[in-house]
Amino acid sequence: MNSRGTNLKLEWQRLRELEWRELDISEAASWPKSLKAICHGLVLAGTFVAMNWYLAAPRAEQLESARAQESEWIQRYENKALQAASLPLMREQMGELEGRMGLLLEMLPTGAEVPALIDNISDTAHDNQLTIDFIRLRSPVLKTFYTEQPFDIQVQGDYHRIAAFLSGVAGLSRIVTLHDFSLVPVEKTDTLRLSMLAKTYNHRPESQP
Repeated sequence: MNSRGTNLKLEWQRLRELEWRELDISEAASWPKSLKAICHGLVLAGTFVAMNWYLAAPRAEQLESARAQESEWIQRYENKALQAASLPLMREQMGELEGRMGLLLEMLPTGAEVPALIDNISDTAHDNQLTIDFIRLRSPVLKTFYTEQPFDIQVQGDYHRIAAFLSGVAGLSRIVTLHDFSLVPVEKTDTLRLSMLAKTYNHRPESQP
C-alpha cells in the first residue's frame, strides 16, 4: 500500500515538473506513465465521442423517424379498421338513400312531360271552379344536376277555392314548388286574383350538356 502511494506521489511529482511546452510526440515512449494514461484516456474519450457522433446519432434519428412513422401507420390502421367496421351500415344507408333518390327522380317530369303537367294544373284550377288568366312558361334554367322549369300562373276565384287549388297543385304526382305569391281583390267583384311563380324540375346527369 505504501509502495503504491509512493509511486503515485512520484508520478504526480514528475507531472508537476514536466515541461509541457517541450513535449515531443516522438518521445512519447519516455513520457511518465501517468501522462501516457491520461493521453490514452483522452484518445479513448475522443474515439467514443466520434463514434457516437458519426454512428449512434444518425441511428437515433432514424429510430425517432421510424417511431413517428409507426404512430402514423397505427393511426391509419385504426381509421381503416373503423371504416371497415362501419361499412355494412354505410352500405345499408346508401341503399336507403338511393331508394329515396329513385322515388324523387320519378316525381320529376321529363322535358316532354312538362306540357302534361301544365294540363294537370289547368285541370286542378277548373276542378276548383277557378278562372285561368294564364299559365305561361319561362325559359328553363340549367343547374349542375337538373334543369329548372319556371312558369307563371294567374287565376281568379274565391279564397277557399284558391286555397283548395294550391293544395291540389302541391299534391300532384310531379314535384311543383310555389313561389312569389300575390293575392289581391279583383275590382268590382267578390273574387280574388292569385299570381305566383311555380317551378318544376327534371333531372339532368352531370355528363349531359
